[in-house]
Amino acid sequence: MKKTTMKFTVILTLVAVVIIAAIVVISNKQAVKETEIPRQEVDLTGQPLLGEKDAPVTVVEFGDFKCPSCKAWGEMIYPQLVEDYVLTGDVNFSYVNVLFHGNESILASLGAESVYKQDPKVYWDFHKKVFDAQPEAARHDDVWVTTEKLLEIASEYSTISQEQLRQDIDGELTMEQVDIDKELFIAHNVSQTPTIKINGITIENPFDYEEIKEVIDLELEAKSNE
Repeated sequence: MKKTTMKFTVILTLVAVVIIAAIVVISNKQAVKETEIPRQEVDLTGQPLLGEKDAPVTVVEFGDFKCPSCKAWGEMIYPQLVEDYVLTGDVNFSYVNVLFHGNESILASLGAESVYKQDPKVYWDFHKKVFDAQPEAARHDDVWVTTEKLLEIASEYSTISQEQLRQDIDGELTMEQVDIDKELFIAHNVSQTPTIKINGITIENPFDYEEIKEVIDLELEAKSNE
C-alpha cells in the first residue's frame, strides 16, 4: 500500500511539474509576443490629422490617390474606423502620400498639400473627392489626375484659391511636403498601398477590420493601464 501511495504521489508530482512547465512556456510565449511586436512610430509633424490631437491611438494610412485598393479601403474600412473610434475621441487618423504611380501620384499629392496648406478644415473632404474621381479599376491606367481636374474638385470650396492651387501644382510649390512623405514611406519600408499602421504597428491585412479593431482595443487598454 505504501509503495502504491508513493508511486501515486510521484505521478501526481510529475503531472504537476509538467502542467507548471507548460503554463510557464505559454506565459513566456505570450510575453514575448506582447513585447516583441514590431513597432515603428510615424513622425506626423506637419501631417493632416483627423480627430482629437491627443487621442491615445493614431492610425496612419500610407496611400496613393492613383491606387484602386486605397479607394476601396476608403469606402469599406475608413467610414467604420471614423464612426467606431475617431468620433469617440479614441483614435486620430493621418494620411501619408505614396508616389507609386508616377506623375499623377505626384500631381494629386501636390494638390492635396496645397489644399491642406490653404484650409486644413476642407482637406479631408477634398481628399475623399479626389478618390471619388478615380475611375473604375478596369481603367486604372487611364490618365485622370490633371491640374484642371484638381482645380475642378477644389472649385466648390470658397476658402481655396484657384490661382494659388494652380501655382502650387504647376510650380511644385508644395513639393517640400511631398518629399517629406516620400522620406516617410521609404523609411517605413512601404511596399504596397494602402499600408496601415496603428501606433507604429503595421497591420498585416489592411482590409481585415477585425484585426484593426483588435490592435486598437489592445492599444487603448495598454494606454489606460499606464
